Amino acid sequence: MKNFQVAIDGPAGSGKSTISKLIAKELKFQYLDTGAMYRAITYQALALKINLEDDTAYQFIEKLKLEYKNDKMYLNGKDVSLEIRKPNVTNNVSTVAKNKSVRIKMKDFQQKIASNGQVILDGRDIGSNVLPNANLKVFLTATIECRANRRFLENQAAGIKSSLKELLEEIALRDHTDATRKYAPLKKADDAVTIDTTELSINEVCAEIIKLIHERMF
Repeated sequence: MKNFQVAIDGPAGSGKSTISKLIAKELKFQYLDTGAMYRAITYQALALKINLEDDTAYQFIEKLKLEYKNDKMYLNGKDVSLEIRKPNVTNNVSTVAKNKSVRIKMKDFQQKIASNGQVILDGRDIGSNVLPNANLKVFLTATIECRANRRFLENQAAGIKSSLKELLEEIALRDHTDATRKYAPLKKADDAVTIDTTELSINEVCAEIIKLIHERMF
């Protein structure tokens, strides 16, 4: 099997996870939701009541078992897919993710998964940091209003109560936090293809990326 890496980056609500999952299913690629990994770490950090700003407080990561399979996130064998999408995790994940020790550990884990076969990873620093030599890098974006509305609809579907106004504020804050963190910030790789998803359907975005993959694979 030919090795092939696809890196899809973008801010919150740009469609990274939804689109990556669909492409992986269509092309039979292995998919890793790196955002879910950071959410799982955040979930555990909150449960342990550590100081989220203290980079030295994350030694517990060494004993964690993280698995992402069948579109679900498992933490030490427990399915935490719903828990990691709740507001308390969402509102703290950027704080956790900016810690260098956390990002180094996650980068190592992600690179090992992506080292063999045909893989697609989505996140905020995949093309710029985790997989700098990926065969294809895509940077998805959309207006903040569009992204907040998407998150609102996702929450509704999952039975999570939320306010569109508050989501707008939360996403704006997260954009700023992700883009200004010192280590591995949200950044478009120089050789990434930018796709604005604001006016595009999910199928249209998937079709465009699949076309790019085929052009580079064959």
